[in-house]
Amino acid sequence: MMSRILIPLLWLLCTPALANLEITITGGQVEPVSVGVVPFQVEALENLDTDVARIVEADLKSSGLFAPFPREDMLAQPSQAENVRYENWRALGVEHLVIGSIRRGSMGNWLVEFRMLDVFRGTESLAYEIPVSASGLRYASHQISDLIYQKLTGHRGVFNTRIAYVTAEGTVESRTYKLMIADADGHDPRQLVSSREPIMSPAWSPDGRQMAFVAFDQGQSAIYLQTVSTGVVRKLTNFRGINGAPSFSPDGRKLVVTLSHEGNPEIYELEVASGNTRRLTNDPAIDTEPSYSPDGQYIVFTSDRAGRPQIYRIPAGGGEPKRLTFEGRSNARATYSPDGRFLSLVHQSDDGGFRVAALELKSGDLRVLSNGPLDESPSFAPNGVVIIYSTKGPRGAELATVAIDTGIQQGLSQPGDVREPAWSPFNK
Repeated sequence: MMSRILIPLLWLLCTPALANLEITITGGQVEPVSVGVVPFQVEALENLDTDVARIVEADLKSSGLFAPFPREDMLAQPSQAENVRYENWRALGVEHLVIGSIRRGSMGNWLVEFRMLDVFRGTESLAYEIPVSASGLRYASHQISDLIYQKLTGHRGVFNTRIAYVTAEGTVESRTYKLMIADADGHDPRQLVSSREPIMSPAWSPDGRQMAFVAFDQGQSAIYLQTVSTGVVRKLTNFRGINGAPSFSPDGRKLVVTLSHEGNPEIYELEVASGNTRRLTNDPAIDTEPSYSPDGQYIVFTSDRAGRPQIYRIPAGGGEPKRLTFEGRSNARATYSPDGRFLSLVHQSDDGGFRVAALELKSGDLRVLSNGPLDESPSFAPNGVVIIYSTKGPRGAELATVAIDTGIQQGLSQPGDVREPAWSPFNK
């Protein structure tokens, strides 16, 4: 029986005047799997602006794991499994074939049907029908990509997630900062906040509905919370001195933040509803950049208490810090992978360059993943397979991603400086 999926039709608003992020694979080595994505058959007399098959092709190609077969070289473009001649596709070297159709549903919506076929076995490996509105066809396309990715890799796909980031445009004297969100493929960028003063440290709530961030007003930092769907903003902290580096607890009820109103920068727990704070560290050194573990039991943070910035861990309720990093000149900006196995961090190697690295907590092994020399702000994708970060490009700061296992790197470019990326959780 064909499975049915109802896709949440969120984030249908876009801002056409804003530039999309452009994805380019820049490094890493892996033999990609050949996948043929046949253009979907569209019901007669219907004219759609969205090419579902093209979006699926682009998604799969962007992972670096798949090589879409050129549609112009296809000998046939079937939409039904019974019309597939497997021997022809085998001769072309195609390993998996995606076919589908789009037709009107009884409620006036669209029904997107697709199947994935194992060419060498001659069998069906996926079959879904997705009801969606016309404006949601791009999101249905990403959902198809996610299903294919999970079937072929064993990991949940992230094509239907979003990325938050900060842009800076203009001269130093008249610079404008914007907090943006966009689809994981860079499309449909949407502005959340604009300011003439810096915006920093965006952090998604676990349900993806709210965004915590740091903004400045006449040079004074404050931590804000915005409901993404409505744009409603609430100021959470406005203490004297530093208000920075917010990170949500797994249940979304608390943030860990950096405050300096009682002296030097320390780690505090902040209750989102009440605004009450509780101090978790107490040291003459600088303690900053806190982040919860996925189970909420621990907090990692950056501290220079040993002379240079390194990563430490404490129980979520506070306690004796344990140092976790020892390699290189310094290590900072740690965040947990969703499964709790790794920390992503910024590693300063002995040559002085700053690169993204992954620390395996069980073994203590540190793996440098990016090329540097000025990489920062790593953030895990919700499937834990890829890390997004900011890097110094030829036109300024750009976003890039790197896969932990394969080392496949992608560049995501847009005019102006693009920094402070944060990957959303999976859609609820």
